[in-house]
Amino acid sequence: MSNLILASQSPRRKELLEQIQLSFSIMGSSVDETFSPDLMPDEVVMFLARKKARVIANQHPSHYVIGSDTVVTKDGKILGKPESKEEAKDMLQMLSGSSHEVYTGVAIVHGEEEKLFYEKTDVTFWELTSKEIDDYIATEEPFDKAGSYGIQGIGAKFVKEIKGDYFAVVGLPISRVNRALLEMGYLPSE
Repeated sequence: MSNLILASQSPRRKELLEQIQLSFSIMGSSVDETFSPDLMPDEVVMFLARKKARVIANQHPSHYVIGSDTVVTKDGKILGKPESKEEAKDMLQMLSGSSHEVYTGVAIVHGEEEKLFYEKTDVTFWELTSKEIDDYIATEEPFDKAGSYGIQGIGAKFVKEIKGDYFAVVGLPISRVNRALLEMGYLPSE
C-alpha cells in the first residue's frame, strides 16, 4: 500500500492524481456533509475536505491523506449535486449566459500535521437554449456533479471562459496539491 491515500471515490480526482504520476491508494470516506449555513463557500470546502481526510488519517496516521470537496456558487448560493432532472435544469438555467464560481477545498493530513487550502475559479457559460439543457440532462452527466455540469465532459461545450485553475473545477488543483505534499515532506518514492 502506498503511503499516499486519496480519501475520495471520485474517478476524476483519481485520474488527476494519476496524471501527475503519483502512486496512491483510494479509500472513500463517508462523512456527514452538513455544514453551518454561516460558513462562506471557501470555508465550506475546506471544512468538508478536512473532515473527509481526517476520517482516513485517523485510521492511517503514518500516511499522507488527501481530502477534497468542490462546490459551485452563483449569486452567493451554493449549488450542490442535483437530486432531480428539474433541479439540474434549474441550475443550468441559472448558470446560462453568466459567470459563477467554483471552489475546491483540499486538506492534506499527515499525523497531526495538516495543510488546508482552496482554489476559486470563475467560470462563464454561453447562453444555453432549453434544448441544449434538456439534451445535456438526458446524458445523465449532470447528476454527480456540483452545479449540474462536468467541465471535463460534455459540459465543456457550455464553457465560454474560465479564470483560475481548470483542474480545480474538475475536482482537484493538482499542481498546488503536489507543491503542498512536497512542503510537508512527502517523498513520492517512499
